[in-house]
Amino acid sequence: MIRNDGRAPSDLRPVRISIDTYGYAEGSALIEMGNTRVLCTASVEEGVPQWLRGQQRGWVTAEYALLPRSTAQRTRRERNGLSGRTQEIQRLIGRALRAAVALEALDGFTVTIDCDVLQADGGTRTASITGGYVALALALHRLTAAGRLAANPIRRAVAAVSAGYVGGNALLDLDYSEDSVADMDCNLVLTDDGAIVEVQSTAEARAVSRAEFDVLIDLASDGIHRLLALQREALAPVVERLGVASAELQSEDRSVADGGA
Repeated sequence: MIRNDGRAPSDLRPVRISIDTYGYAEGSALIEMGNTRVLCTASVEEGVPQWLRGQQRGWVTAEYALLPRSTAQRTRRERNGLSGRTQEIQRLIGRALRAAVALEALDGFTVTIDCDVLQADGGTRTASITGGYVALALALHRLTAAGRLAANPIRRAVAAVSAGYVGGNALLDLDYSEDSVADMDCNLVLTDDGAIVEVQSTAEARAVSRAEFDVLIDLASDGIHRLLALQREALAPVVERLGVASAELQSEDRSVADGGA
């Protein structure tokens, strides 16, 4: 099956991860997956939520928002409380990113990952997790290099992608035109050692068999391995530089891209 944008069923959309794209944040990344673009920033604050005080653990949390013209029609700002969708997505992002961190090594600090969708064309939550990890890792590498932490809290990388059945075909990384007509869509979050953090899946038009579902998991897992490689490539210059000269904590304007094959 050839898709609307010419991709094969197992292709990711073209992916680009640019780091240090936002001036003040301790870590930031702009992730572009096709026409979906999400700006992810990591803000480090001293202190932890009240319910965590005295437990010798830090905290990682997330906030998510669609900017008004990230969508075809203007999306109103959420002024009177968050919608159920927004709450569900930002909780997912927070859970996913906490899987990357040893919270006891982050004792005394809270890191907030803000994921602002600049343009939405499907897969905003999975792009937020993949880009959010890069922003988080940048912030924690710098915090450790500055001597504010005894050890780097990052324990494993995390990335996410969607897959689904459209017209009976298993497809990786659905854009909006595919997601809106999918028989079933699935969001998968994995660590770099292949462990599952979360699976979200819903049958819309028909139920699928266990064998069909396994096909989606395998398809998404392969896509995540490619995203993890792009994360490593984006982070490598900063990680290498901090390992050699940890006092130099200046921003770098770099990006990496994948053509989608």
